[in-house]
Amino acid sequence: MALSKKTVWTVLSLLMLALFLTACAGGSDTSEGDTDEGGSGTGEEAQGGDLILAVLSDASSLDPHGANDVPSSVVQENIFETLVETDENSEIIPGLAESWEAVDELTWSFKLQEGVTFHDGEAFNAEAVKMNLDRIRDEELGSPRANLFAMITNVEAVSEYELEITTEYPFSPLLSHLSHSSGGMISPASIEADYEAIAAGEDPFSVVSRNPVGTGYFKFESWNPGSEIRLTKNEDYWGEGANVDSVAFRVVPDSQVRAADLETGNVHIIDPVQPNEVERIESSGVASVLRTPSSSLAYLGFNVQKEPFDDPLVRRAISYAIDREAIISGIYEDYAIPAIGPLAPGIFGYTDDIDTIEYNMDEAKSLLAEAGMEEGFATTIWTNDNPQRQAIAVLVQEALAELNIEASIEVLEFGAYLDQTAAGEHDMFILGYSNPTGDADYQMYGLFHTEQIGNPGNRSFYSDSEVDELLDEGRRATDPEEREVIYAEVAQLLTDDAPMAFLLHQEYLNGIADTVSGFEIDSAGIYKLKDVSISQ
Repeated sequence: MALSKKTVWTVLSLLMLALFLTACAGGSDTSEGDTDEGGSGTGEEAQGGDLILAVLSDASSLDPHGANDVPSSVVQENIFETLVETDENSEIIPGLAESWEAVDELTWSFKLQEGVTFHDGEAFNAEAVKMNLDRIRDEELGSPRANLFAMITNVEAVSEYELEITTEYPFSPLLSHLSHSSGGMISPASIEADYEAIAAGEDPFSVVSRNPVGTGYFKFESWNPGSEIRLTKNEDYWGEGANVDSVAFRVVPDSQVRAADLETGNVHIIDPVQPNEVERIESSGVASVLRTPSSSLAYLGFNVQKEPFDDPLVRRAISYAIDREAIISGIYEDYAIPAIGPLAPGIFGYTDDIDTIEYNMDEAKSLLAEAGMEEGFATTIWTNDNPQRQAIAVLVQEALAELNIEASIEVLEFGAYLDQTAAGEHDMFILGYSNPTGDADYQMYGLFHTEQIGNPGNRSFYSDSEVDELLDEGRRATDPEEREVIYAEVAQLLTDDAPMAFLLHQEYLNGIADTVSGFEIDSAGIYKLKDVSISQ
């Protein structure tokens, strides 16, 4: 689909309109890869300073067990810590656990760091880990991240600093799952207070979200929803502490304001940089753009439990009608690659050996006729405050018009967007899903397993017994080659059934002031702020 003048101006007009949106959330395309330092770090680096980030979206929750979005995770990452972490090569390294070993195929033993305390003075020990892992698996709380730890059957504190985790079946990606931000360790006192609040009728996760207490190198200070979250340096951190004194995450929905704030020195880092702003920032003389390949999938989802999207012929027709190359060149200015399935290259389980859906309007019309829908129908496309997603909606809208499908676009505030898509109130929607574990299980299970329908991730409300069975097998298989075969089969089934149209894998674009060094962002879009310094 070549971009007509009308389309280009429509997209540009929509992007300009997006600059004035005041929605307070929405986020980067969600949920590990190459990272690099941002900025040139000119001048003499010094300890201290107040780091300011201008971000598109506010967090939805600061409870790592209760959130399922990138804007929340980027803040939580700097308050909470996990048992293990991943390095720049996606290798597992020590975190709050200094060592670990597989006792047998179902049991892992962890030796914990000693002398670690939570921000409230509570001791970090094996009992604290047990309390956290029991909480995130508590079915009554309904954590959207529970599936990451659903294979755990028992957590036992062997001694004060020794822990054993037992799984229902051999699960090879367990360490990767434990490195995920949802495995962040929360103060036992906070967890107890949250359960007391739940018993009194408050919403789950509310206490921890309002006052998050972890062991991390930054401590929570304040949250003015829709405006700013502030963290301060943890002076009692058990390891090597952060360089800066404080961090402020300012919510700035207007991309031009973010860019201007960076150029004038009002902020140090902006996220995201719009593709059409890269050249401006690079030539500003005061900042540069950090480009990071992402594991994030941008997709057009269908509510497969609603007519006519319950018909795979209709879903496939729409998928064929979308010109991904036009989206990448016209909206992302080539800072993205086409998606042929849910997984990005480099993720374990990725394969390009499948029959993919590529742009073919004739095939789209033929499939729609086969479905008996050649006369078309009226529907809606939901999106949020992300300008690229809104522009994608315009191009999809124009493409569907060629199929006699009248699609109206609705832009929702991000919190409402998540709530209503989780409840299944949508027809079609545009969203993203990142992969911080680097394993196919994370993305495929979260997006397509029946048990994940709704808030946990499966907002397409897709349910297929064969896909469920294969995804369960993929979790239980221990041989890497066997797992790769399983996920390749799932990828082909999903392509054929088309519960969503796979669009692209974007590059993350961050504006970094030349006075800043040490900033990193992983391929899931999560900031690493511990080593950031501001030169004087």
